[in-house]
Amino acid sequence: MTQLAWRSLRHRATASVATFVAVLLGTALMGSFATLAASASGPVSAADQDTLRTMGTVVGAWGAIIVLSAVVSTVGITVTQREVEIGLLRTVGATPRQTSRLVRAETLLVATLASALGAVLAWLGGGFLLALLRNTDTVQESARYRPGLAPVATAALVVLVSLLGAGFASRRATRGSASITPSEGRPGTARLQWWRIAAAVLLLGYSATMAVVTITVTAHDEDPYSAMATSGQLGILVALALACLAPWLLRVLSAPARPLLGTGPAAYLATYNSRRRARLLSGVLGPVIVLTAAGISVFMIVGTDDRTRPAGFEDDARTINLLNNVVVGMMVVFAAVVVINTFAAVVAHRRAELRQLWLLGATPRQVEASVLAEARGVAAIGVVLGAIASLAAVVPFGVARHEGVVPDGQLWLPPLVMAGAVVLTLLSARSAVRRAHVPAGALQ
Repeated sequence: MTQLAWRSLRHRATASVATFVAVLLGTALMGSFATLAASASGPVSAADQDTLRTMGTVVGAWGAIIVLSAVVSTVGITVTQREVEIGLLRTVGATPRQTSRLVRAETLLVATLASALGAVLAWLGGGFLLALLRNTDTVQESARYRPGLAPVATAALVVLVSLLGAGFASRRATRGSASITPSEGRPGTARLQWWRIAAAVLLLGYSATMAVVTITVTAHDEDPYSAMATSGQLGILVALALACLAPWLLRVLSAPARPLLGTGPAAYLATYNSRRRARLLSGVLGPVIVLTAAGISVFMIVGTDDRTRPAGFEDDARTINLLNNVVVGMMVVFAAVVVINTFAAVVAHRRAELRQLWLLGATPRQVEASVLAEARGVAAIGVVLGAIASLAAVVPFGVARHEGVVPDGQLWLPPLVMAGAVVLTLLSARSAVRRAHVPAGALQ
């Protein structure tokens, strides 16, 4: 199986690259913050130690949740794309344990290489973040960069999570009798996994609780940043909860989103495929939700803070808002790369289907229009859900700062973030489908 894994990787370039990029960037992002926490243990002042630990542990932990969920989602998509191959292996005599070992071996090879390179980027990224903090007088010039084993530990964690994701996905793919029919075409396989429901309930419950705490308790705290501590991450948490429910949400909301897809055969085919391929396309929908929610909630909170901050907290505001902007910037970039990455993997999985459409008489323009219609639907659903998720952070913080439910400024920001997410999704889909183009005559 290990030898087969080596050979299989050469013929799965796009899927392998999707996993590689997710693990690489995930390790780099998580490791960069982890190095700051490690640097806090060195000979630094108490104030600098508190700042570095806050950025490295608290802020880095929220980034880790997004990164690890994206890695698991990407690995799951690549395994789902191999259902027919796994069915063929089992049909010719491979046991479920052997096929699972094959999937884990491939994931281990890709994740190990990507995480090793990601650890190097994390070492460089952590140094860049510390230099940024020194240049903005957030920490003293005497603070030294001491990454220790943080990049290596982060790489090991990401590899472990990748293997766990591959294990869960392979077990789902090998469950039941051997079949070469994709699960998306079989009845009774569209149920949402229990762990997705449980995670969504926990995240939504925690977010609702903290929103109430923000409005009723921290709103009366003398420290104006207590409300930010309890509400600042709620938009991202609700977005992650919706991302867990993404397959179900996509199936339910595809029909209401039909008017946004236009008219004609391409719109009908896009609606049909969005519901039939909800599990695969949810890998795109989830990052779009998180990207939109993170961008809107953090930037709106920073704007509200600038308008309502009491006098005497300028130094705290500079440090806190710098952390917010750096973190959301890195998260948005990571989510954007995951959108591009996942769409490339999803479209690559559909090359046989696209070729069949060309053979049946569809022009390349019609096929591209169908895929772009799917992308419009996913993007529209994603940005709307992301905007709704951002309210979990914006509204409680605004009420706590006595600005009200509707912010007094920056109302132009949510439409701008939403438009950017839509454009990114459409460009990703267009690039992916054009790379997958093979003229019908090439099959003759």
